[in-house]
Amino acid sequence: MATINSHEASPWTTSRWSYDAYLSFKGVDTPHRFTYHLYSALMIKGLSTFRDDAELERGEDIMPKLQKAIEGPRVSIIVLSNKYASLRWCLEELVMILKCRSTTGYIVLPVFYNVDPSEVRTQTGSFKEAFMRHERRIEMEMGEQKEYLKGKVQEWRMALKEVADLGGIQFSPNIFYS
Repeated sequence: MATINSHEASPWTTSRWSYDAYLSFKGVDTPHRFTYHLYSALMIKGLSTFRDDAELERGEDIMPKLQKAIEGPRVSIIVLSNKYASLRWCLEELVMILKCRSTTGYIVLPVFYNVDPSEVRTQTGSFKEAFMRHERRIEMEMGEQKEYLKGKVQEWRMALKEVADLGGIQFSPNIFYS
C-alpha cells in the first residue's frame, strides 16, 4: 500500500467531491481530543476532511452548507459516543449521511467511542436516556409539530439501528488514558 504525501492529491479527489471525508461527532463527548487527532491523521494522509466545528461560521444558516458538506465526500466517519443521541443536530446529520449512503453508495464508517454498538442499536443506556428527553420535549408540543417530531424520533431510532448494524471500530479511551 502506497502512502500519500499530504502535499499530493488524494486518490479519491475528483471534481465531484469537495472533501474526501465528512467527520460527524459530538465534540464535548470525545475527550482527550480524539476527534482532533483523527481529523489531523486524515489530513496528514492527504484526505481533505470536513469537520463542522472548523468549517461552519457561527450565526449563519448552516443547513444548506451542512447538506452540501455531507453530500460532497465519498465517506463519512461517525464518532458515536455516549452523548451523541442527546443532540438533535447529530441525529439529523446521521439521517442525512445514511440517505446519501442509500442513494449514492456513500461509505459510512462508524467509530463507537467508549460505547458498545449494542447500546446504539437497541438504544439502551445513555441512548435510551437521550430519547426519553427528546420524547418529553415533544410531549410539550402541539398539533402538527408534535406529529412531525414523533416521526423524526422514529427516523432517528432507525438511523441509529442502521449505523450500529454496519461494521465499525470500537474505541475505548480507557485503554490509552488510564
